[in-house]
Amino acid sequence: MSARFVGRKLAGAFVTLLFVVCFNFFLFRVVEGDPVANLFRGRNLTVEQRDELRRQFGLDGSQAIQFVRYVEQTAKLNLGRSYTSNEPVVSEIRRRAWPTIALVGISTLLSTVFGVLIGIAAAWKRGSFTDYAGTTVTMATYSMPDFWLGMLLLITFGVTLGWFPIGGITDPNSGATGIVKLLDQGRHMFLPALTLTVAYLGEYALVMRSSLLDTMREDYLTLARAKGLRDTLVRNRHAVPNALLPVVTLIAINFGFVLSGAIAVETIFSWPGLGLATYEALNGPDLPMLQGLFLVFSAAVIFFNLVADLLYAYLDPRVRTS
Repeated sequence: MSARFVGRKLAGAFVTLLFVVCFNFFLFRVVEGDPVANLFRGRNLTVEQRDELRRQFGLDGSQAIQFVRYVEQTAKLNLGRSYTSNEPVVSEIRRRAWPTIALVGISTLLSTVFGVLIGIAAAWKRGSFTDYAGTTVTMATYSMPDFWLGMLLLITFGVTLGWFPIGGITDPNSGATGIVKLLDQGRHMFLPALTLTVAYLGEYALVMRSSLLDTMREDYLTLARAKGLRDTLVRNRHAVPNALLPVVTLIAINFGFVLSGAIAVETIFSWPGLGLATYEALNGPDLPMLQGLFLVFSAAVIFFNLVADLLYAYLDPRVRTS
């Protein structure tokens, strides 16, 4: 992989991030109007009180002055203080990030493994009952809204059957530590992780099936069979590794989107991650928290798109010359 190719991709990602930083300011400061008026709506504040609040929140001065101040603070990773908790936004995001990373990481791993296996079975036995059943199930799960699926699982297994906790990350009344605490967190994570796994399972299965069907038409597979190789060896050694290229790229891209797309699922299950933090900030409205979360989500999407571009170029040298 040439340095020119990598440099071009890095420059594109950096320019996109700069655009996001600028758009982030105008989205929440200009489009949303006066944050102080929105935050303290319904309260009879004097003009002096409003001016003092604007000064404390860094909203005094013209839009140009606020923009310069915002860019300087963002470059120093100073995203302000949360209106709700009065804690630094960076600290709040750092604290909330790990539950989301754990949830999204496990869900992505499970949905990828099972989705790829279903896609391989469906493609290799095209036109069979396995193909029709796998495609039907994955199409059904792929079309389900994740919030609807989450509520269905919550009502069935959490409320009606009582098999799993209905919210949170741990039992607030439990003082467990060590492995017992970890098992308790696993029980709380089961339903939200299952929701995201099922919601994204179909995408990996359908992409894998389509990619493998295209690969099966290649001449080198016919040659491999002509040499007397067993069907299983042809599939596992030759067909599947080449068909995995689009799936690998999809994993990298999806991880960034799922990281920011778990808002509904985390809210339903009261999972204390970035998704629930976004919901709480919207209810505030907590302007610095919303700006910080939007920036983190956008940066995650940009970063994993860059990873996907570089990874695909590494796996397929033809992309480097395009």
